[in-house]
Amino acid sequence: MNKKLLSFLKYGFLLGISAFLMWYALKELDFGKLWAELQSASYVWVLLSVLMGIAAYFSRAYRWKMQIQPTGYHTSFPNTYNAMMVGYLANLVLPRMGEVVRCSMLRRSEGLPVNKGFGTVIAERFVDMLMLLLVIAVTFLLEFSQIKDFFWDLFSSKYSNLEQTINSLYWVGLALLFIGIASLLLLLRFLSRLRKNTYFAKTEQFIRGMLQGVLSITKLQNQASFWGHTIFVWMMYYGMSLVVFYALPATSHLGFGAALSVLVVGSLGMAAPVQGGVGVYHLLVQATLLLYGVSKEGGMAYALLAHTSQTLLVVVMGVISFIAGMLQKPAEVTAAAHEPTNANHELNR
Repeated sequence: MNKKLLSFLKYGFLLGISAFLMWYALKELDFGKLWAELQSASYVWVLLSVLMGIAAYFSRAYRWKMQIQPTGYHTSFPNTYNAMMVGYLANLVLPRMGEVVRCSMLRRSEGLPVNKGFGTVIAERFVDMLMLLLVIAVTFLLEFSQIKDFFWDLFSSKYSNLEQTINSLYWVGLALLFIGIASLLLLLRFLSRLRKNTYFAKTEQFIRGMLQGVLSITKLQNQASFWGHTIFVWMMYYGMSLVVFYALPATSHLGFGAALSVLVVGSLGMAAPVQGGVGVYHLLVQATLLLYGVSKEGGMAYALLAHTSQTLLVVVMGVISFIAGMLQKPAEVTAAAHEPTNANHELNR
């Protein structure tokens, strides 16, 4: 009961944050102008962004399938895709729950151990983080004059004394490093004794499987294809940001540089720990478009079109994938799923 209550409170708290941010973004708008913007929208461009989203999801699913292969499991594309989309659907309910759900879904359909699947998801997130950092760097190079004030105000208002904050983080980092080294030395000192404990042995096996999933990215059969899919996915994300500009009179004059800025802040908004980035995405995108001379109503209309269309896409595709997955017979889990593979022996060495 306590766990259920905590989950409910956490869900309610995050939902409350989303509602507050959405209210804050809407509170000073002229709803007549906002409605006029939405009525004048050309939804052909929104449909094009949805098609780009579908292409990106298919490409991501194939990329994930490629990551899984080095772990010793060859999952089918339909099952990999269904698991991924159900995970994205779960993230709309509770942030970060989707990573566990997608691995559990693939465990059911393909017998892939959750720890190995979760390791591949960690590697996937790491690659996406690198791509986002690359996009941020390119955006700052090309659009620095437009967005410097936005980021300066964002960080200076939050950290009034930046030097003191950095010093505090420095000492916290040193303390965590010391604790980590001490813990590692103690672990190595008593490792042989700890391995006799059943729970420790199971935890160690889980971590080894997860590490195998994380390291799968270094053992891909076709690195060029993997990075090609990664670039394609982010090009689709960029295209989705760009084409929705042309759907609205207020943003139709914006070009490639503005789309980069929206992609960056939109990605940061979607990464926020709230359901589907609701509120955070809208607030950040609206503020960014103000820098390009777009009215608050025009910026909000853009954010609503871009976010709502993609959210509905996830809901529709996720529900279809969930039904397809539930109709499928669960995979039989063989002993191989619980035994160390050759990759595990490599980790032991």
